[in-house]
Amino acid sequence: MDSEEMDLFSKLPDEVISHILSSLPTKEAASTSVLAKKWRNLFAFVPSLDFDDSDFLHPEEGKREKDGILQSFMDFVDRVLTLQGDSPIKKFSLNVKTGIDPDRVDRWICNVLQRGVSHLDLFMDFEEDYSLPYRISVGKTLVELKTGYGVDLYLWDDDIFLPMLKTLVLQSVGFGRGQFQTLLPACPVLEELMLLDMEWKDRNVILSSSSLKKLQITSEDGYLGTFSFDTPNLVFLDYYDSVAEDYPIVNLTNLVEVGMSLALTYDRIHRARDNVWKLIHGIRNAEIFHISPVTFEVLSLCCEAMPVFKNLTMLNIRSVMQQGWQAMPLLLRNCPNLETLILGFPHFRLLKSLIVSVMPFRGLLHTVTEKCGDVCDCIPRKKKGRSLMACPVNKIQIQGFRGTIGEVHMIKHFLDYCPGLKEMEIIVKEKEPTLFEIPKWFELVEDTLMQYNEMSSCTVNFRVLAPLYWRWTRK
Repeated sequence: MDSEEMDLFSKLPDEVISHILSSLPTKEAASTSVLAKKWRNLFAFVPSLDFDDSDFLHPEEGKREKDGILQSFMDFVDRVLTLQGDSPIKKFSLNVKTGIDPDRVDRWICNVLQRGVSHLDLFMDFEEDYSLPYRISVGKTLVELKTGYGVDLYLWDDDIFLPMLKTLVLQSVGFGRGQFQTLLPACPVLEELMLLDMEWKDRNVILSSSSLKKLQITSEDGYLGTFSFDTPNLVFLDYYDSVAEDYPIVNLTNLVEVGMSLALTYDRIHRARDNVWKLIHGIRNAEIFHISPVTFEVLSLCCEAMPVFKNLTMLNIRSVMQQGWQAMPLLLRNCPNLETLILGFPHFRLLKSLIVSVMPFRGLLHTVTEKCGDVCDCIPRKKKGRSLMACPVNKIQIQGFRGTIGEVHMIKHFLDYCPGLKEMEIIVKEKEPTLFEIPKWFELVEDTLMQYNEMSSCTVNFRVLAPLYWRWTRK
């Protein structure tokens, strides 16, 4: 940058320069402080700092271990914090790995806490667990706290109090026994909670909060005893875990959207019917329900006592070839106001927590059993389609379509027996195995679906990405 360009930048209003500095990575923003005294003074008031040692070090193979590299990163953070002095700060983000001095990390965190930081992102991937400083647990200005990767809360006492905290994200965070039960009462205005990769230390957990609106839980340890949801104002729940031994309290009266992936361990099968019923009954007021393959199978255990989902308007079921549709007939009959049925992939907000299986997802393909009922066209029966005829659904979306004869027959089955169906959307996913590589097969299936569209009062839309369409039609 020549002197004339530098002069033009220096003439910009201070608030514009501050905005530019806030938009730059912290390393680049800090380097501007050598350009002019004005820039150095303005950088001192930049309200957001983001330190990531991998970005700073540009790690090539072995570079991280070179003498002085890690030291230079720590010195850089020290210089930036010193340059800013005691100016107020809004957000502080720190992502570091093994080799960074934990004592210096403590000092950095305490520095920004003293300056009134409201948003903290702290992810430490050390060889040994890192204990978050006690001062965080009594941070009166914290509005958002995100932390994880080998972090624990063992230094936090029973006097935890976070009066302003609205968002809390804990990923692979270690708790002491009984510590989780003291956390939520200490966050009186908490609205969003994400507990990712949890390892429950307590056998019996009560998740109680009157302010909580969004909750996401992912865990695979399978050792939880009882789990209670006492969250009357919760509107969004994403729950991925093994089925607990019991659900004594399920207070979810205002729930709007729920996604579930529940795994059932062998030792809990005998009690699963009662336990799952309690949980499913507790979410009966939801309007949107996303169901994973394992949950769909678990639901088959409580078919006889399936609650009525009177508010449900969207049902998203993800199925796999290895599992049946035993729960489908009663589930559809018990959704009197259902408008949209999605067969295939989960909603985008649930992808991280629900897509954990290596089994391929199939919208219509499943294991044929006698209990598939009249929803399925797999087995001839006298009262075929009865459940569908009572289903008010007006839109069906089929994802992961492979072009098999079985899928085409199922599509015709839905078109014949869903009286209120107005739209059917059939989507072929990219990179999913299909039969369309067979010459002329794509045209045959496309022509069949076009005939269905002409014969039915329902609009049938067959959606394929343009590159795939041209590849298959040229064979």
